[in-house]
Amino acid sequence: MAVKSNHVTIKGIKDGLVFLLDDQCELDELLQELRYKLEHSHQNILTGPIIHVDVKLGSRKVSEEEKQMILDILKQKGNLLIRNVESPPIEPETPPGSRLELMTGIVRSGQVLHHDGDLLFLGDVNPGGVITCTGDIYILGALRGTAHAGVDGNEEAIIAASYFAPTQLRISQMISRPPDEWETRETVMEFAYLKNGSMEIDKISNISRLGRDFNVFKGV
Repeated sequence: MAVKSNHVTIKGIKDGLVFLLDDQCELDELLQELRYKLEHSHQNILTGPIIHVDVKLGSRKVSEEEKQMILDILKQKGNLLIRNVESPPIEPETPPGSRLELMTGIVRSGQVLHHDGDLLFLGDVNPGGVITCTGDIYILGALRGTAHAGVDGNEEAIIAASYFAPTQLRISQMISRPPDEWETRETVMEFAYLKNGSMEIDKISNISRLGRDFNVFKGV
């Protein structure tokens, strides 16, 4: 049965052929027409010597499997040598709330700031203020209030701050030590994390010991 649609356009160029594939139709329709045209059109070209082929998919985003389906059809013609396939890249799917969010301000006493994902907070968390996240918390400022990372049960979450003097820390379901233990600590940027079921505090420069990628600015 003849395929009457025009989803596949074959154009000759100086050093080969360009296959222009419609980016609006269904992929199945496109593949059907591509098979048909390779069998019934341009036979004087498609059965001759080796020809370089560029494939242009327009704005159609295809997976590697779908791209291979197109290439497999073209490769059925032994004289077609695929040189290039142009298509928009498929961006990796980002799980909801996984992107690092940048926020600025002050969390004052009685205020609660919540974020789904990782949070980079430029500002202070005052005593009585609360900041919670499903992911990591990075505070470029003073943490004097409460910080709760991994609120949905993520025990890999961490809490970091430029000035570390929290009222309370929580990671997942683990609660930090009493606040009076913070008073004698050196004023450096530190982070809290869970290790063997207990909360540990260390200088931020030692975060590599966790085997973590500490590129906190990705996605900002």
